[in-house]
Amino acid sequence: MDTLQLLFNTVTVVFLATTMFAAGLATTLPALRAVFATPLLPLLALLANLVVIPLLGWGIAVLFGLSAAAFIALVLAASSPGGPFGAKLSMLKNGDVVAGTVIQVLLAAVGSLTFGLTANGILTLAEVGGGVSLDVAKLVRTVAILQLVPFVVGLILRHYAPLTAQLWHRAAAKASTVTFMAVLAGMLLGNWQTVVTLLGSRTLLAGVVLAVVAFAVGMALATGPPPRRVTMGSVAAVRNAGPALAAIGIAFDNDPAILGAFAGVLLSGLAAALPIAAVLSHTWGKGTA
Repeated sequence: MDTLQLLFNTVTVVFLATTMFAAGLATTLPALRAVFATPLLPLLALLANLVVIPLLGWGIAVLFGLSAAAFIALVLAASSPGGPFGAKLSMLKNGDVVAGTVIQVLLAAVGSLTFGLTANGILTLAEVGGGVSLDVAKLVRTVAILQLVPFVVGLILRHYAPLTAQLWHRAAAKASTVTFMAVLAGMLLGNWQTVVTLLGSRTLLAGVVLAVVAFAVGMALATGPPPRRVTMGSVAAVRNAGPALAAIGIAFDNDPAILGAFAGVLLSGLAAALPIAAVLSHTWGKGTA
């Protein structure tokens, strides 16, 4: 069990680092400047993802009367913006790929610093499980090192050695995807009994509702034409597994019940976000063709 746990932790670290490294390699300074030239879009995205969605996640957890483990899992997911698959959804027909990628990276970077404070504040106020508390300083330190540093390194490499960055990006993106699937498999297989008990449960339904509501909030708090709004909805709906997994490991010693519930929330959210993004992109794609 110790060996399997070490393997899971190692794969999780690789997933976090390669995901943000790939994001840095794919981001150019002109693209960053273009998005921030109209600051209302990033400001609205930060408001939606750092404030509104975490509070809605708390409300959904209370509304569904979730168990302590599922409550914690849902709050962690809601408090963690900038999932890398959100930017990938923007690659659907007529998606705003540049804005989606830049906003996703912005949310992941800022969220890595705010996640601990947000999740800790909600869980403390909710008094879940007798008043769960996160080691915010340790969590911020861990997530910042694993996400901000690789992103900055990738960004610098893209700026000063673009050909090398393009060459490395494919390998980094593939490593990110493979390790993400490995992390999901580890959560599911390592806690399969817990996951099985979630089938047909309120936890999975809460994960779907969170994704749908987050998609709507992301679209509402956005600027620009419909394709960009759909992209912002996609980015908001897909939460970032990295900080949440770090929190589960640091604060909850990889509790199987929380890991299983988080895997269920993450997968149900992805299952809800994908068809919504596809349908809306297709619909508005016809309208703007």
